[in-house]
Amino acid sequence: MSSHTQQSSLHIENMTEGAPARAILKFAVPLILGYLLQQMYLIIDAAIVGRWIGVNALAAVGASSSIMFLIMGFCNGACAGFAIPVAQAFGAGDYHKMRCYVSNALRIAVVFSVVITLLSCLLCEKILQLVNTPNDIFHDAYVFLFLQFCAIPFTITYNLYAGQIRALGNSKQPFYFLIVSSLVNILLDVVLILLLGMGVEGAGIATLLSQAFASWLCYRFIRRHMPMLVPQGDERQFDNKRISILLNNGVPMGLQFSITGIGIIMLQSANNALGTVYVASFTAALRIKYLFTCVLENIGVAMATYCGQNIGAGRIDRIKSGVKDAMLVMLAYFVLTVAVIYPFADEMMMLFVNNGEQEVIANAALLMRIANWFYPSLGILVILRYSIQGLGYSNLSMMSGVMEMLARCGVSLWLVPALTWTGVCYADPVAWVMADLFLIPAFWWLMKRLKGKNIKR
Repeated sequence: MSSHTQQSSLHIENMTEGAPARAILKFAVPLILGYLLQQMYLIIDAAIVGRWIGVNALAAVGASSSIMFLIMGFCNGACAGFAIPVAQAFGAGDYHKMRCYVSNALRIAVVFSVVITLLSCLLCEKILQLVNTPNDIFHDAYVFLFLQFCAIPFTITYNLYAGQIRALGNSKQPFYFLIVSSLVNILLDVVLILLLGMGVEGAGIATLLSQAFASWLCYRFIRRHMPMLVPQGDERQFDNKRISILLNNGVPMGLQFSITGIGIIMLQSANNALGTVYVASFTAALRIKYLFTCVLENIGVAMATYCGQNIGAGRIDRIKSGVKDAMLVMLAYFVLTVAVIYPFADEMMMLFVNNGEQEVIANAALLMRIANWFYPSLGILVILRYSIQGLGYSNLSMMSGVMEMLARCGVSLWLVPALTWTGVCYADPVAWVMADLFLIPAFWWLMKRLKGKNIKR
């Protein structure tokens, strides 16, 4: 065993051994807790904005949420894709190759950070016009979105380093960093919004600074406690072949989120055209919805690392059983969400607005309840999508994003004009079902293909 391995053995987790359900849950629970915490601070952020500044400010923060999903989704997806070859090399025990991937992923991330940040900031005003942002909230929406774009380099840095840490099976440390950065964000919200009266600008600055802090924490942890991830000597050299492999994994995963984001932008554009009340309703509902759906999302994220390590180790037999166990966990969680969301959706929305905003509360609660019944469809989607990505077939999983985009575009063009807010409520369920119609047969075909290759070996 090398010194790199010895020094970092306490911080890695081999997912190619032991019971699949135990390995998946052990990895997923810190992820889930971390993202629950992250969503909690987004909820607190929105509650501070909505209750202390007003409904218009809440709408301004939410008016560009689809744009943020499009751009940040690409950044986060690409970084998750860059971690897949790292996980596969780790599963195969080839640490030299793993560190070569790490150094070349950093090169790509720097280029992405510069290009995406510059383009986003320059086009900020045009983007808000594109999604029919109401005039009465346009200025605040612009300020908030511009500051979010300025934070893109820190978002990419955090997701790149966190993805590499998770590739080695360690999902706890990024969770701890999210705890700290979330507390920093909330503290900055209180100081900048409540004490200094900076309004929406304060919310944007708080998010930027907390993201920068999380990035620094990840960097420091890798340097001090995971030296096996730090490239040395010729491992730092530019490698065209590994750059190509990283891009083949990262770009399709990033585009998958961006393609999905196009459908969400069309949906938000259709919803924004309904008026400020509906923009506020959409913002409030999404904050709570993400609090619940991030659990499903992170079961899927766990499957990407699980499948990546096992395909790297040649353990094809464990992949199918892992997917089955993840599905059972997802269904158990769905039952829990029904017991919480259905009776208490209205009360949850009162976190963001006063009791007098009954139209906003009723609209947001309706969206929550309708989406909740389709959580199993979302669970199937994320488990199969991330499993396919972890196996190295990002192009295949990207097609599910195309299906989601087409579904949301159809809802935006036909269902929303016909049913107004009710049409908006059914956009996500329709998109999830459409993606499943592609992913289920795709995963079945892929497992047959991999099983055949394994037999030949």
